[in-house]
Amino acid sequence: MNRPLPILKPASPAASQLAVRDITVPRVAVIVPAYGVAHLLPEALSSVQAQTLCNWECVVVDDGAPDDVAGAVGPFLDDPRMTFLQTGNGGVSFARNRAIAETRAPYIALLDGDDLLRPTYLEQMVNALEADPQARLATCNARIFGAVPRDRTCFTRKQGRGDGTRGSLPEVLDQSFKIYIGSTFRRDDYESVGGFDTTMTHAEDFDFWVRLVLLGGHALYLDDILGDYRVRGNSASASSAKMLKGNIRVFEKALDLIDANTEPAEIAWAMIEENERQLRFEQAIGRVIDGDRAAIAEMQAARGHELGRAWNVAFAVWKFLPALAAPVLRYRRQKHARGAISAAGMRAISQAIG
Repeated sequence: MNRPLPILKPASPAASQLAVRDITVPRVAVIVPAYGVAHLLPEALSSVQAQTLCNWECVVVDDGAPDDVAGAVGPFLDDPRMTFLQTGNGGVSFARNRAIAETRAPYIALLDGDDLLRPTYLEQMVNALEADPQARLATCNARIFGAVPRDRTCFTRKQGRGDGTRGSLPEVLDQSFKIYIGSTFRRDDYESVGGFDTTMTHAEDFDFWVRLVLLGGHALYLDDILGDYRVRGNSASASSAKMLKGNIRVFEKALDLIDANTEPAEIAWAMIEENERQLRFEQAIGRVIDGDRAAIAEMQAARGHELGRAWNVAFAVWKFLPALAAPVLRYRRQKHARGAISAAGMRAISQAIG
């Protein structure tokens, strides 16, 4: 059953006395979808309140979450910059669009309810966009933490193939310029592309970034750690068949907007081919787990020449002992589901957040 759609705003006279810069015209809106992360939400919202740029508005949206998001948000509603919105469960794109519709700021920043912002995030991102009118979005580096073998950063080097700070459409498409999920963009550009595509259930962020850069200009990268991306136990889904299908759809949609026989079109076709190959590999793994030993050869045909030594050894063993393949691959999948993310899983997460 869908919940009612109230917008809960604080009315406390004491709260209105907070020392906040001209809140009538917020400089940036922070959008926080919160589904199944009520226990982590206070930490995320505290990171918003700790920003050096004080003139913000923040909308937390509970899109039919199974946990007590209202209880987690409640203590923060004494801050007049905070708004709490409840909707039916329509997916993260619907939740973001609904929340953005309640805001007025010229810049919009995304924050998932289990992630964190460093104190200067909003100030640096907004200043960067204001200084570069051709930037369609600003992204940054971030720490990856949680269910990972060790903390690391999203990006280990400067982005793209140029000066490392600006990503063109070809670089965004081939993902040599990656975009951290907690990025900031202009409201005018958001409206120009029609917001987030609510028909996309996976890769909706990547789809949005591509459509923004298709407006012209570039993506902007700040080589500072300005956020913290939390990996939870189910983050291994980043490499699932659904994510790969989502990627393929992003490139197909882009081709509808790109002139044929251009570099971006060639890249989009190449990325479709690569994601389809990875999809065949993942689907073959599922069939092996289900008992289809012949699918081992399909795995090897799809990606075998690209994989590392461990996989090559495994394929050699399975050639003579195919019965071992299913339990090994099942263990691999279960291990990822528990949150013990491997190096390959980390690469998939990096692709998903960038």
